[in-house]
Amino acid sequence: MVFPEDRTRDQVEALQVELLRGLISDLWEQNPFWRAKLSNAGWDKSKALIESLDNVASLSQLPLCTKQELVDDQDRQQPYGTNLSSPINAYTRLHQTSGTTGRPLRWLDTAESWGRLLKSWEQIFRISGVLPEDRFCFPFSFGPFIGFWSAFEAAQQAGHLCLAGGGMSSESRLRMIDENSATVLCCTPTYALRLAEVASVENRDLATGSVRMLIVAGEPGGSVPGVRGRIEKAWGARVIDHWGMTELGPVAVECDEAPGGMHILESDYVAEVIDPETLLPLPAGEQGELVITTLGRGGSPVLRYRTGDLVVVDQQPCGCGRCLLRLDGGILSRADDMITIRGNNVFPSSIESVIRQVDAVSEFRVEVRTERAMDHLVIQVESATGANGEEVSAEVTAAIMRSLHFQVEVEAVAPGSLPRFELKGRRFFRGPQGETAMEN
Repeated sequence: MVFPEDRTRDQVEALQVELLRGLISDLWEQNPFWRAKLSNAGWDKSKALIESLDNVASLSQLPLCTKQELVDDQDRQQPYGTNLSSPINAYTRLHQTSGTTGRPLRWLDTAESWGRLLKSWEQIFRISGVLPEDRFCFPFSFGPFIGFWSAFEAAQQAGHLCLAGGGMSSESRLRMIDENSATVLCCTPTYALRLAEVASVENRDLATGSVRMLIVAGEPGGSVPGVRGRIEKAWGARVIDHWGMTELGPVAVECDEAPGGMHILESDYVAEVIDPETLLPLPAGEQGELVITTLGRGGSPVLRYRTGDLVVVDQQPCGCGRCLLRLDGGILSRADDMITIRGNNVFPSSIESVIRQVDAVSEFRVEVRTERAMDHLVIQVESATGANGEEVSAEVTAAIMRSLHFQVEVEAVAPGSLPRFELKGRRFFRGPQGETAMEN
């Protein structure tokens, strides 16, 4: 049997074109949002549009889509908008975005489209090297945020013992991991570090425990070297980075054989990389914005969706031997989060990577202030128990100067004074009172 992720390049692209044609035909007939959007872009005959899609590159003929368009659609037609390809009583799942960058966006799935997400997770488990005997723990509050809902159900269907950690304290979750000999942990990078911090207070040695792999998602930390290294050191386990979005599903994952990049699951998604300013396609090797088309999530699909995430397509073959498109370094940052400090363009992920290299930093918070028309960074640093706060702050200052070549203001704050996070960490803020949260 040939698994979807093991197809040849020609087989992958032939399948994508076949699925695209079927998807657009269905959208034209059944989906008010996409029929209107395609019509407004000048496509008035679905047949002509479908026949023109003779390869993946021809997708560039179609209009791009943004999150704001979907939010506006839901505001006009509450509560779910018009991006629905089936009658409302056909939908069985409701999830919504975390609201980090604005009002939460609701997303509905039919049983069929949800099942397609579970199939994507089966690919992720194979690519990441999950074993039949692995036991999963999900230290995650199972609310409306899609998080690891589909991963939990896919692992369960695959026959794995799955531990749901909703509604529990960090201490209780650590005991559950230990008592049930969980081997795979699914959480955000932030929460993996938080559990390691709690374990240290309790004198638990995670590195000698049962967990051998952490599948992390929800923020770019899994591909940030400083964050990744810190998690792997604390847990004595391999970190596998994963990326997806509520409105897309589980899109990409790092393979077991070649750390430092993520494969797109191309039997379920078409990926493009565009210049975020000109909106023109970029060649492999150049950094640009990731654009995704969903092929299997027919209940509420998206065409050419601007993710806002910056990536670089790896031009070299992957060590795992798969032909799937690979993102070198995973998700690098967000297109709208770049700041300029004394002439240096820098992203929050770069700053976090440097801070995390200082072992004695327990938690931190970064505020971007504008002083005399220039961005200025103020970093609050909370030191680990027993460490000297002023010495740790000085070490962070020196590390940023050494790696990023600019001066920052670093303040030592009392242990336990900064917030901890179970889902996405919110450590970067813009404004004198930190009124606007940035992605990190």
